[in-house]
Amino acid sequence: MQLLDPHFNKENQEDKRSILDVHAQLEDGSRVNIEIQLNNKHDMEKRTLYYWSKMYSSQMKEGMDYGELCKTITINIVNFRYLSHIHNYHSTFQLYEREQKLLLTDMLEIHFMELPKLLIKWRNREVDPREDQLVRWLLLLEASEDEEITQVLEEIAMQEDQVLKKAMDEWERVSQDPEVLLAYEARRKALLEEKSSLKRAEKLGEEKGKQIGEEIGEKKGIIKVALSMIQKGLDNQTIAEFTNLTPEEIDKLRRQ
Repeated sequence: MQLLDPHFNKENQEDKRSILDVHAQLEDGSRVNIEIQLNNKHDMEKRTLYYWSKMYSSQMKEGMDYGELCKTITINIVNFRYLSHIHNYHSTFQLYEREQKLLLTDMLEIHFMELPKLLIKWRNREVDPREDQLVRWLLLLEASEDEEITQVLEEIAMQEDQVLKKAMDEWERVSQDPEVLLAYEARRKALLEEKSSLKRAEKLGEEKGKQIGEEIGEKKGIIKVALSMIQKGLDNQTIAEFTNLTPEEIDKLRRQ
C-alpha cells in the first residue's frame, strides 16, 4: 500500500480543517480514501460522490485507455448517526440495477461506518473486538474516551494482535509530546465550538420555523373570520376593526 496526498483535491478550506483523511493506493492499483468526520454538516453523500469522482478521474492520463482505470473506494467514518433508516453501523453502497439488483461494476464502492451505532452494539455485547478486526480498529478511535474499551483493546494487543499493539504504543508515545497535546486540545476545542455552532443554528432554525408556522396559522384564522363577516354582510370598516386587515385585503377576499 502506498500513501498518497492526504489533502487530495480538498478545494474547500472548511474540508481541509474539519476532516481527517487517508488517501492510498493498494497493490492492485485500487484507490482508497478514508475520511473521519466528527460533525454532521448534512452533506456527506454529495461531498462523497464529488470527491469519489475526482479521485476516480484523476487516474486518467493522456493516451490511457478507460479499461486501465482501477477501482475507487471511499470509506466514511462518522462520529454521528447519519443513515437513520439503516440499523447496521457499517453500510456498503455500489452501483446496482434497480429491479434485478445486478451489479453494474465494482469500480465504485462507498462505505459508511457510524461510530454511535457501533458503540450501542458494543454496550449491548452484540459485537466482539476479539473476533472482528474491523470492530477492533473502529473502537480504537473511541478508546481515549472509554476506559473499558481501552482495557479490552490492550488485552487483545498483548495477547494476539501485534499490529494493534504497535499502533497503541505509538499512540501512547505521541500523546506524551507536549506539542502534540497542545495541538490536540486546540483542535478538540475548535471541533467542540463548531459542534456547538451547528446545534445553535439548528435550534435557531427550528424556532424560526415554529414562529413562521404560528404566524401562518394566525393569518389563516384571521382570514377565516373575515370571510365569515363578509358572508354576514358586514362592511369593510367593521371587518378591519376586528381583524386588522387593510381595506385592500378585505376587497381581495370579497372578490374570491
